[in-house]
Amino acid sequence: MSASHSNAHVLTCPTRWSDVDENGHINNARLVSYVQEGIYDLFRHHAVAVRESLFPSGFLIARHEIDYLEQLHHASEPLLVRLTVERLGRSSAHVEVNVCRDPLTYMRARTVVVARDRESGRSRTLSDSERRFLEAFAPGGTAADPLPPAPAHRVAVNVPRGAGQAAPVHRTRRRCRASAR
Repeated sequence: MSASHSNAHVLTCPTRWSDVDENGHINNARLVSYVQEGIYDLFRHHAVAVRESLFPSGFLIARHEIDYLEQLHHASEPLLVRLTVERLGRSSAHVEVNVCRDPLTYMRARTVVVARDRESGRSRTLSDSERRFLEAFAPGGTAADPLPPAPAHRVAVNVPRGAGQAAPVHRTRRRCRASAR
């Protein structure tokens, strides 16, 4: 299920037992597939993209930059895969993807998506309608004002310090800025 919230495209995505690795958390490769599902949902399944036949030859992923922020465990609550467009180039969209489950963001990716030319298989210039579509998901786009950043909260984490001693270390946990409200 997908929706648009405050200049973001949000895909609701369940986790599965098969996503869990031997360490008991969702495998990092599976997290990347959530990013890919979100990108595909925005560019190929969004009602406007379908109605206006945008990206008729598809698109190419030119780059992924990924930060794993928290360990993610399987739960009955679905993930929110939140996509916003950071920047548009001649033929590309720089998309920020946050994989969240309220209140935390588990992974943040920056992905460069390039419009594809069917004949050559290479990049092509974004059409005016594709550009307008993508601008709606950028800060200041035609959708409602973006949500203000959610405040981070701090938690104590025990980090081993040799000889069995542990010292509390404070680290900022990233809050999920997407919600299905």
